[in-house]
Amino acid sequence: MPLQVSDYSWQQTKTAVFLSLPLKGVCVRDTDVFCTENYLKVNFPPFLFEAFLYAPIDDESSKAKIGNDTIVFTLYKKEAAMWETLSVTGVDKEMMQRIREKSILQAQERAKEATEAKAAAKREDQKYALSVMMKIEEEERKKIEDMKENERIKATKELEAWKECQRKAEEQKKIQKEEKLCQKEKQIKEERKQLKYKLTRNSASRNLAPKGRNSENIFTEKLKEDSIPAPRSVGSIKINFTPRVFPTALRESQVAEEEEWLHKQAEARRAMNTDIPELCDLKEEEKNPEWLKDKGNKLFATENYLAAINAYNLAIRLNNKMPLLYLNRAACHLKLKNLHKAIEDSSKAYRIMKRHLRLIHPTKLYKLMLRRFGM
Repeated sequence: MPLQVSDYSWQQTKTAVFLSLPLKGVCVRDTDVFCTENYLKVNFPPFLFEAFLYAPIDDESSKAKIGNDTIVFTLYKKEAAMWETLSVTGVDKEMMQRIREKSILQAQERAKEATEAKAAAKREDQKYALSVMMKIEEEERKKIEDMKENERIKATKELEAWKECQRKAEEQKKIQKEEKLCQKEKQIKEERKQLKYKLTRNSASRNLAPKGRNSENIFTEKLKEDSIPAPRSVGSIKINFTPRVFPTALRESQVAEEEEWLHKQAEARRAMNTDIPELCDLKEEEKNPEWLKDKGNKLFATENYLAAINAYNLAIRLNNKMPLLYLNRAACHLKLKNLHKAIEDSSKAYRIMKRHLRLIHPTKLYKLMLRRFGM
């Protein structure tokens, strides 16, 4: 149980109370002071000092000074009046407990209010700092935009000046070219005048000197002969072709097959349309339908069906009388599940084969198509 301190001294004026309390050899760091309007407590174990003040004080402006083993309190009164005693007399334990609890509640409320006020002040400071930073950033952004705009205007002016210089240089070149052309025209005119003058002078000298019995002008006769050309003679040009010679023996000769092959090649060349834009970048051997058919077959073998269709399309445009082109393209469409186009190309191949070759039964053609498509 703490020991109550009674050897204290106090003085007062109408506005303040001065209280001196000895610490009795206790360390200053172990001293705990608690003060409210009506209650003052100093705890420095094993000693305790309590004072239930006679009248309310201003605890916020009151002061406590520790030094020389003594605590000196300066308590400012809320009302200017003289106190009869420092502590209220005739206070029982229950009253003391209520005063203590009330003082603690007041201290807690004040601490809470102070904390809230501090937090609110901190929030206000943060808002103010944020607004200041936003203003600074806005000014920096505006400054950067102004610099960009100035650079853009400067670059635009430089570009316009360069364009103007280019235009003036082109105009100057054009003027110089026109001047050169004018000088050349003048030179040509002068040369023509000189040539005309020489011709007229020569013709006059020739007219003065007679030649033979008729004394005619040779220059005028030559001029007449040059101005009136002689009529062309009618004739015909005969062209002889070198006959094709087969070195093989007659019994082993394949003249008929080779003639048929030559006839087909000639038809293919006649059917070739030179206005097709796809042929502009192709070589001569690439314009052959047979070459395009082989190319499409190779692409079909590598499962590149779209490229194979393009090759067959170009070959058909070059020669639309080859049924194998339609059959191969139908195979590509069948692989790509384009059934209608596959049927259409198969029908075209059948019509061509029916027209140019012998009539083939549809069942046989169907079997050939199945063998062709690998089904």
